[in-house]
Amino acid sequence: MKDKLKEAALEYHRSPRPGKIKITPTKALTTSRDLALAYSPGVAAASELIAEDPAEAGNMTARSNLVGVVTNGTAVLGLGDIGPLAAKPVMEGKGVLFKKFADIDVFDIEIDERDPKKLIDIVASLGPTFGGINLEDIKAPECFEVEAALRERMNIPVFHDDQHGTAIIVAAAVTNALELVEKDIGEVKLAASGAGAAGMACLDLLVKLGMKRENITVSDKAGVVYEGRVEDMDPRKAQYATPTEKRTLAEILEGVDIFLGVSAGGIVTGEMIASMAERPIVLALANPVPEIMPDEVLAVRPDAIIATGRSDFPNQVNNVLCFPFIFRGALDVGATGINDEMQMACVNALAELTRKEVSPVSAAAYGEENLKFGPQYLIPKPFDPRLLVQLAPAVARAAIESGVATRPIENMEAYREKLEQFLWRTGILMKPIYDAARRDIKRIAFAEGEEEVILRAVQIILDDCVAKPVLIGRPSVIAQRVEKLGLRFDPESDVEIVNPEYDPRFREYWTLYHSLMERKGVSPVLAKAIVRTRNSVIAALSVKRGDADGLICGIVGRYQDKVERIRDVIGVQNGGDIMAALSVLGTEEGTYFVCDTQVNADPSAEEIVEITLMAAEKVRHFGLVPRVALLSHSSFGSHDDVQAQKMRRALDLLLERAPDLEVDGEMPADMAIDVEYRRRVFPNSRLKAPANLLVMPTLGAAHIAYNLARVVGNAVAVGPILLGTAQPAHILTPSATVRRVVNMTALAAVEAQLLESKQQEKDR
Repeated sequence: MKDKLKEAALEYHRSPRPGKIKITPTKALTTSRDLALAYSPGVAAASELIAEDPAEAGNMTARSNLVGVVTNGTAVLGLGDIGPLAAKPVMEGKGVLFKKFADIDVFDIEIDERDPKKLIDIVASLGPTFGGINLEDIKAPECFEVEAALRERMNIPVFHDDQHGTAIIVAAAVTNALELVEKDIGEVKLAASGAGAAGMACLDLLVKLGMKRENITVSDKAGVVYEGRVEDMDPRKAQYATPTEKRTLAEILEGVDIFLGVSAGGIVTGEMIASMAERPIVLALANPVPEIMPDEVLAVRPDAIIATGRSDFPNQVNNVLCFPFIFRGALDVGATGINDEMQMACVNALAELTRKEVSPVSAAAYGEENLKFGPQYLIPKPFDPRLLVQLAPAVARAAIESGVATRPIENMEAYREKLEQFLWRTGILMKPIYDAARRDIKRIAFAEGEEEVILRAVQIILDDCVAKPVLIGRPSVIAQRVEKLGLRFDPESDVEIVNPEYDPRFREYWTLYHSLMERKGVSPVLAKAIVRTRNSVIAALSVKRGDADGLICGIVGRYQDKVERIRDVIGVQNGGDIMAALSVLGTEEGTYFVCDTQVNADPSAEEIVEITLMAAEKVRHFGLVPRVALLSHSSFGSHDDVQAQKMRRALDLLLERAPDLEVDGEMPADMAIDVEYRRRVFPNSRLKAPANLLVMPTLGAAHIAYNLARVVGNAVAVGPILLGTAQPAHILTPSATVRRVVNMTALAAVEAQLLESKQQEKDR
């Protein structure tokens, strides 16, 4: 390990607190009543229920979402037999991956026991604690004995990730590689180097996929595994002993289609690879140094497809692509084990997922890589969020169909939605918006139609039937980038394109803009220039003319500039003059709406009233009842400065305008959220529950609070939502993600529906 990386890794583990995990309660423990419910005497009720019906442990405790990551430290990563204590950082890391990728809780268990029979007894005795066991870094052949015995004795999933996790990823990679080289798994020949836990599991799974056992030849540190060999043999290896006179790895590589290396670095030469069959598949998985480096392979066989165990080369065989999701599916159906059918379902789901266009999250995580199914992209990247939604349901369904599920899932689509909600944490919040958007598809214009984040969003928008995209951009550039990104939509048929360089409607666009702006010093010549060069103006004009029903802009440029262009072209609703920005924070505790985060620097009391009423209406669009807190440093009259007076007057005006609105203030932010605190300080508050709409006294306060909560609180953001426009228009920021673009598109579509409905009522 390089010195800089080593020091950074040590500091990462050391600070700000040692380790990578902590225990966090899932229930409130703030009052004596909470304590009485959590422990004595209330906890007795839960224990008595479980004693009567053991299945209730899944409802009364965290067991059904708790996995034990267990090791004795005898085969840790590339470090070898370093013992259980030194293995603890690795096991903590495994727990972090479970939580990050699949929301599974983990206790890491490091056991100082080398005797496999005693290790089996210890782990089996932990059964009441866990919903599943992930065996980790236990050396072969003991790991085979330990896993087999625990699977027999424990009625929960037991999974040795070093074996089966690696095997599943390898099988998916081989499946896709064979498709690319147009070879049949039943006909290809494979030479393997390494006969440990991972190697044997890989071969077993490939045989289950259809590879013929007689077409597999294995080599280990003692040489070729042949019939009659007695040195360093065990029953697992003996299954792959072949009647051959070949005794070296170089010999068994001659003419084979696939090399599978799970052994040691640098043991394969270019000459060996050159002797393989046409279009060879090379999986050199030794870490950190592969059996042969990819550049050495390509130097002699440019037609080769290569995978390694390293993240700095394409096609990394990484177990994180599998274990979180296979456990997620198994736990969610209460599987009594992880069987062959579940593993095969995981293989197929992984292979199929790779053939789809890559996720925007993966593309962002891996920078400029062009991730598209092919020799450089056989398996998904670890940060692809689709893994959870694709793999866990596939595993769950296989568990149900194979009869090992004790809690079968009846509605698999609802299960997928639940997983999506974990992924984005905006799933619940946005669901009514998406459902409404799909009922009547609207045309949404995208001012920055050439940008990658927009194009990736457009693919999702089309797949989810959220809107009909109208892209402002050069057709040739859009087509080129769609191809480069591996997206599936056809720019000529699936979307509408408005070309800023030439469009038959150009004259209508610039004359409309001139008519709107001639009293603001814009001449016909300037109008032409502006419409030709400012895509946000074109998008706004398309909405004004009825060529689109709403617009999204702001990925490039200043927010305030876009506000003025929208104000100039689209105008403010009901002839008013107030526009504002509402931002949404999705947290584990709830959803909070914050305004005004972008537009009005220091709104008056009257302006705050208008902003609040517009924001409250928007909250209702999300299917929520607005509960409004007018925020200040002052607590119900404790201060009498200008800002406090402003918020106090805003409350009085709001109560006159909207007497049914649940609103109160002026109050600090903590009092708005903490009901018990508010009751102690001001028991007669009109707010009876935590506020969900937080109205700030100034733009500065709103902007700071929103961004602080988003970053420090790890909240998921929706917005900014532009309020007060005569027609749907939203201005995002350069930091907007693909998911945020999709969310805002759905919202704009629903706003267009509502506007159309109001117009129809007016016309009747």
